[in-house]
Amino acid sequence: MPQQPPVRSSPTRPQRPDASMSLITNVMDHSLDDGYAEAAARKQSRGAGGLPKTLRAKLGLAAGLVLAALVVTVGAAQARVTAPVVAKERQELIDRIDVETAGADKLESTVDTLRDDVSARQRAALRSSGGSAEADLVGLLSGATAVHGPGVKLVVNDAKEAAAGGDGANPRETSGFSDTGRVRDRDMQRVVNGLWASGAEAISINGQRLTSLSAIRAAGDAILVDNRPLVPPYTVLAVGDGDRLSTRFQNGADGLYLHALEENYGIRATISTEGDVRLPAAPSVIVRTAQPKSEKTGKGTS
Repeated sequence: MPQQPPVRSSPTRPQRPDASMSLITNVMDHSLDDGYAEAAARKQSRGAGGLPKTLRAKLGLAAGLVLAALVVTVGAAQARVTAPVVAKERQELIDRIDVETAGADKLESTVDTLRDDVSARQRAALRSSGGSAEADLVGLLSGATAVHGPGVKLVVNDAKEAAAGGDGANPRETSGFSDTGRVRDRDMQRVVNGLWASGAEAISINGQRLTSLSAIRAAGDAILVDNRPLVPPYTVLAVGDGDRLSTRFQNGADGLYLHALEENYGIRATISTEGDVRLPAAPSVIVRTAQPKSEKTGKGTS
């Protein structure tokens, strides 16, 4: 019987380690990846000199506050240095204003003195130009002389709800003529014209004597009589036959106009008959006389 060759056993191959086990082992051995490890190494190489972010923020804020305090301190020091200079310049300006104001007051006083002198000379010239009666009449009509006698007193004032009209120191300090309760310059014009038409011989408003050349107008928020500002209430004095003057004015067109202002806008007005009212002379009088035309030249002079 033939012998079979002996069966050889094949050599055992080395087994490969399981792939999953290798990955787990790698993760366990290297818990941080290379990037984290490198960053940690750089930080460690710099040493412990790095500061936490919160500490750096606090230091930055402190530096900013110190810088702001320094700027404020420097500014205060500069202001303290320049303060005497500014105060000196301000005082010099005040002194200049005081000097100029005193000069203006002195000039105004001189003007008033010269105006009174001119008025006195005009009155003297009127008296010496003709008869006494004629001179008195011319002086009365021109406002060159003070007068007194029977007449009427008419007081016109803004409505109660109207804004204040200023004060004696600053009559222009008003709210404007847009307020319908305010007395306007045209209202006073109609009142004065109505009194002239009713027979008044002389008229004054708040002590300002009116002449044939007087103007009542508005400038800004004030009523002016011959360029002098007035303040309400407006007191109008008129010399004439008191009872007749009062009746004719109230029944005339201008008196009815004033009554309409009272009814529609609340403007206040009172009129009374006076036994003796006194009117001053006009502060500045311009007397104009007319002469017949010359037959040769055909021109007149005034």
